[in-house]
Amino acid sequence: MELVFIRHGLSEWNALNLFTGWRDVNLSEKGVEEAKAAGRKLKEAGFEFDIAFTSVLTRAIKTCNLVLEESNQLWVPQIKTWRLNERHYGGLQGLNKAEAAAQHGDEQVRIWRRSYDTLPPVLDPKDPNSAHNDRRYAHLPADVVPDCENLKVTLERVLPFWEDQIAPAILSGKRVLVAAHGNSLRALAKHIEGISDEGIMDLEIPTGQPLVYTLDENLKVISKRYL
Repeated sequence: MELVFIRHGLSEWNALNLFTGWRDVNLSEKGVEEAKAAGRKLKEAGFEFDIAFTSVLTRAIKTCNLVLEESNQLWVPQIKTWRLNERHYGGLQGLNKAEAAAQHGDEQVRIWRRSYDTLPPVLDPKDPNSAHNDRRYAHLPADVVPDCENLKVTLERVLPFWEDQIAPAILSGKRVLVAAHGNSLRALAKHIEGISDEGIMDLEIPTGQPLVYTLDENLKVISKRYL
């Protein structure tokens, strides 16, 4: 069984070196081209999908659409879920990473970005940019909407969706595409690859590059490769 992950193409805030998280930022021109190129690679390699999963953030949704369009599979059903959103960077969202490093120190920012269980600064729920004020999350209990997350919390958010939706789809024989974000995909990779809390700090998933897993009947990884 094969499973394909793709991190959204380069976003406008990726290009500006800003912390993005749950802020709804669009793809850059380069990101659009990355997503289209990924779709062509998948088509050339003969990949066909039965279902696609993505987040409720524009950059992932557009990437999913472009990948499917370029591979002539735009008809494939998509399921959008907040559980595949990027990690919530709390009060760091919207800040330039270099400026944050100058203010807090390179090592502190590296820990906030890469540590498995260290939380970034909390975003005030009353902040105009808080997810509490975004109607796409209005159906969620207030205590479920995050104000900041580390990778550990992100995994706890993503894992129920893996178990309830993605894994059953794979086990039923469906060919699955997951178009999401650097940290939601890192969380899933940690789970399916059995990566340690320390080891996950070094895992980087590049934008717009299809990551293909070959899985056994227990959804254990046999191999992984980038197209």
